[in-house]
Amino acid sequence: MKSTIAFIIFVLLIVGLLFSISGKRYPRIPADAIHKDIEVNNNAACLECHGAGKKNAVKSTHPPKFECFKCHKARRIQSTK
Repeated sequence: MKSTIAFIIFVLLIVGLLFSISGKRYPRIPADAIHKDIEVNNNAACLECHGAGKKNAVKSTHPPKFECFKCHKARRIQSTK
């Protein structure tokens, strides 16, 4: 009985580890002066700087260019109070 419980815990730990390392991590939207006014669903604002032919254009291998907020989340601005 004791070895069965230990085995179950071991399996759960392995599954949890594999789950945690398998997820994709996408760059977060910076919390700087340039990005602070971007609305949470305004993809057009992103494409003003990151669209094709722009200075900070996304790579050609980047998945759909019109769904920015599907993967990228904004960083929360921390108050200095």
